[in-house]
Amino acid sequence: MARPSSSTRCAESRAARGAAAEQAAADFLGARRHRILLRNYRCRMGELDLVTLSPEGTLVVAEVRLRSRQDYGGGAASVDHRKQQRLLRASLHLLATHPQWSALPVRFDVMDLQPAPAGFHIRWIQHAFSA
Repeated sequence: MARPSSSTRCAESRAARGAAAEQAAADFLGARRHRILLRNYRCRMGELDLVTLSPEGTLVVAEVRLRSRQDYGGGAASVDHRKQQRLLRASLHLLATHPQWSALPVRFDVMDLQPAPAGFHIRWIQHAFSA
């Protein structure tokens, strides 16, 4: 049986780190009484990492960014205008397909994660951008 190439192993470990980061972000928000509604919502416009309902009744679209270093502003800085537009279009699709949430106020947050000895250091940027 052929062994996976190093690039395949690297992609697998990267996907595993990303999944762990998304789980850590979901746990973080859950501990703050957010109800997780959807994870990895995909449509042709893009993907939404986490969609939650805040204790105040706001629909929160949380973009999870994992960066091992904070060069160039880290994960939060990587949510540029183009990425914001993709998140907005995917959110519009979400609201069109889930009309029960369409009357709720919507907020866009960024969860900027960095590896730490005991999991992840999480910087939660609420109202990261507006539509």
